Amino acid sequence: MAEDSGKSEASARQDKDDGDDESSQKTESANGENRTVSKKQRKKLLRQQKWEEDRERRKLKRKERKQQRRLQRHHHHHQEDEEGGEAQNARKRLRREVTPSSLRLVVDCSFDNLMLIKDVRKLHRQVQRCYAENRRALHPVQFYLTSLGGQLKQSMDEKDKGWVNWKDITIKTEHYSEVVPQEELVYLTSDSPNMLEELDHKKAYVIGGLVDHNHHKGITFERAKELGIDHAQLPLSNFVKMNSRKVLTVNHVFEIVLAYLEKGSWQEAFFTVLPQRKGAVAVDQDGTTVQGKEEEEEEEEDSDSNPDTPDQPEKRD
Repeated sequence: MAEDSGKSEASARQDKDDGDDESSQKTESANGENRTVSKKQRKKLLRQQKWEEDRERRKLKRKERKQQRRLQRHHHHHQEDEEGGEAQNARKRLRREVTPSSLRLVVDCSFDNLMLIKDVRKLHRQVQRCYAENRRALHPVQFYLTSLGGQLKQSMDEKDKGWVNWKDITIKTEHYSEVVPQEELVYLTSDSPNMLEELDHKKAYVIGGLVDHNHHKGITFERAKELGIDHAQLPLSNFVKMNSRKVLTVNHVFEIVLAYLEKGSWQEAFFTVLPQRKGAVAVDQDGTTVQGKEEEEEEEEDSDSNPDTPDQPEKRD
């Protein structure tokens, strides 16, 4: 009986082991069936496998792209250096062709106490523009900045510290009458009854450094008379009709003189510099606007050439 009992226990253990093996095979089989049945899972595994196989190829491509970008950057920088060198040489050639003028232009900064700080800053920007335009002009003038001090100097020190290194300019704290002989001075003011026809290169033309929105009308003219120096206005009304007042900014007057020195024509100088917002229109010698005359001529031509235009009836007494 004991022997049969031992056989029975051994047989039970063997059956259990066989059952575990069969269960494991079924799981594996079941897993295999799942992989076969699920197309999504199979595709995912294939993508993973392909991604692993392509790892080295991707690494090589990245390396090639980096090398290509490096070569492109090098070529681009080299090209910029060549173009920059050519532009610099062109500027140098152009600079050698510049013919400085003996004409003197003086910006009178003695009105500092009459301006608000916001207007002083506007004047500062206008002076900067004068300096920049003179530096690039074909016939740069002898530029003087006089009576520099107060708010204007403070603004220049705060906003443009490099002004102390400006070239081709004479900057003085003294009044212009102490810098240039009185008989050589001509004050450019729109209130003067004298019309400037030609520029005298022996003279120094003074531009009033004042931004006051017409609060001190005629003050530059009065100052010129007080000092007993010559005065004149640019011949603006002889060549241009404007919608706005004739008073121009400091840099506009400065640039008009530079343009006249280059072009030799007041009208060309005015239309080169004057902003469109001033509505400048060319004026003919008889005082009529060129634009108005052209429009009248066009209307007459249209009237003569249009057969549909009815004849005007004769007036009867």
